[in-house]
Amino acid sequence: MALEPEGLVTTPGGTRKYGDVTVVIGTGQGPRGDRPAVSPLFRNVLARNHWPTLPGATTLYEVFERSVLRYFNCKCLGWRPILDGTAQPYKWMTYQETKEKATGIASALLTQGIKPHDRIGIYSPNCPEWMITAQACNRISAVCVPLYDSLGEGSVEYIAHHAHLKVIFANASKMSLLKKALPKLKGYTKVIVYFGEVDESSPKAVSDQGIKLIDFDDFMQQGFQKPGEALPPKPMDLACIQYTSGTTGNPKGVMLTHAALVSEVASITTFLQEGDIACGEGDCILSYLTLAHILDRVVEDFLLSTGGCIGYWQGDVKKIMEDAEALQPTFFVAVPRVLERLMGGIKAKVAKQGWLTQILFRWGINQKLTAIHQGKPLAEASPFWDARMFQKFQDKLGGKVRFVISGGAPLALQVEEFLMTVLCCPVLQGYGLTESCAASFLALPRTGHAGTVGPPVPGTEFCLKGDEEMGYDPNGTPPRGEICIRGPILFSGYYKEKELTSDAIDEDGFFHTGDVGELTPHGCLKIIDRLKNMFKLAQGEYVAAEKLESLFRTCKLIDAIWVYGNSYETCLVAVVKPEKAALQEWAESQDIEGDLSALCEQPKMVAHIVEELEKAGKQQQLQGYEMIKAVHVTLEDWTEANDLMTPSMKLKRSKMQTHYQTQLDGLYAGLKKGAAA
Repeated sequence: MALEPEGLVTTPGGTRKYGDVTVVIGTGQGPRGDRPAVSPLFRNVLARNHWPTLPGATTLYEVFERSVLRYFNCKCLGWRPILDGTAQPYKWMTYQETKEKATGIASALLTQGIKPHDRIGIYSPNCPEWMITAQACNRISAVCVPLYDSLGEGSVEYIAHHAHLKVIFANASKMSLLKKALPKLKGYTKVIVYFGEVDESSPKAVSDQGIKLIDFDDFMQQGFQKPGEALPPKPMDLACIQYTSGTTGNPKGVMLTHAALVSEVASITTFLQEGDIACGEGDCILSYLTLAHILDRVVEDFLLSTGGCIGYWQGDVKKIMEDAEALQPTFFVAVPRVLERLMGGIKAKVAKQGWLTQILFRWGINQKLTAIHQGKPLAEASPFWDARMFQKFQDKLGGKVRFVISGGAPLALQVEEFLMTVLCCPVLQGYGLTESCAASFLALPRTGHAGTVGPPVPGTEFCLKGDEEMGYDPNGTPPRGEICIRGPILFSGYYKEKELTSDAIDEDGFFHTGDVGELTPHGCLKIIDRLKNMFKLAQGEYVAAEKLESLFRTCKLIDAIWVYGNSYETCLVAVVKPEKAALQEWAESQDIEGDLSALCEQPKMVAHIVEELEKAGKQQQLQGYEMIKAVHVTLEDWTEANDLMTPSMKLKRSKMQTHYQTQLDGLYAGLKKGAAA
């Protein structure tokens, strides 16, 4: 018998709605044999009868051409020239100038024999040359293949060989890694186009492999001297192959068509207009999240479709706030780790003020949050505290940010509410994957959306699939299950990986995300677990490590944390990277002397961290088995360089386990010894 979750409302017109945005367009089913239960099919109300489109544009090439006609003399791409080691104010090229440069690069590619559907690599931090090259690829139907800025030589070799990159555009800072991969590039890579200054050994090293090395501007001049006609792509042609770093094994090439990416741009455009936060000419973003990750790529394609402008960072993570202050972006896109650090920096700054300032700061936050929870609009919740206390923090982001979007991982509600209050603008969580063109769900500044990733965007339909063993019922109250996505925003498959593709997309065309969602009464989705990153403890309890890490990172003493457990142990342990300033402050309060390394090994400090984690767990009403019983404290950074983190800032769990196995064994041995005493 068909089932539907409780809470559905049928309007007088016959529309079945779950909340104010999410509508039902199908029916649910209970479990049948070995097939799990499945929820009804859900869509955004704006896509109830049809998918959104962009008038006059079905490919990224047409999107940009349309914008050049409309906004030809408007600011498009910006950067900060460096003079005597100091970053200068942003310098801009217009839409028309950007098109001219992209046309020159496209023509030069044609002179090298590049044909439609050939793959072109880009290996660089975010910069104007990156986007110019991408637009050049769109102009001649070439396929853009980004390489993560910090990928090691093994992955560069693998992707270049797997995708058979004909030309690679590289920042000069990446030439040392690229040179090591040269022997594997021989035979299919014809040209390496660089920007910046390369060392003296690069030209010979490249030419010895039969590959041409050409400066970006010189390459563009070749195109100007021999202009070629545009070779526009068709909607179902590949626009890019986005290799996901993953947490194990070789990267997978996610194939995204022009149609999928344009559908995503149309979805975001339609949805933000509905949420009264539409973007257009005059809007601006700071580009610092790697363009090789789909989140920033889609955001930039979206903004270029609206006539907005993009300011690129200097390339130094420590100078992001400096770049933001100089650029004055109108919205800010971040991953939770960046926002957690922003919150930590604000709290640390306030902690250095006098006791009265600290009391007033906390009082202002509490008063403003109380007003918001009582239903007052954010802008009207506390104008007094905004003007006298919080505006200076908004000014650190340039003073013009209208909203913040967080994606890539769950953002703790505590962080969301703190930054919403202090930055005086909505903080909106989104959810999606490379396979779904980044944003499949996005919260709006509305009641009931805080703490969720919002309803589906108009280009997505989804259902929840149950898991009896885990206790997830997609037709229960509330509905819970694995998030399965379908729609025009979906990828076409994994490049040269038919078996992986068939494993990921079922016979009904749904992509199985591996994430577990809960549908709220407002029609929003909460990410509550991850099937693929869950483990079972010895007593049979399942643990969602990423959820716990997100909660524990809000502790004042914690800069980063990795939670570990397995089916042979009954409790959790963790590896913790402490917040250095908080660590020193606590040590001084306890009259404990020593450098940071010594403090990390101080038994009293280790015990204090465990106590603080326990307090945080109790505040979040965690179960006993979700508490951390022992920690190893380290000052070691977890980065892409030491292979402990992906380029999208997610921990490589299997690598972390291998790296810290000795310490993990020691933690469990110590717990057992203590229990036996």
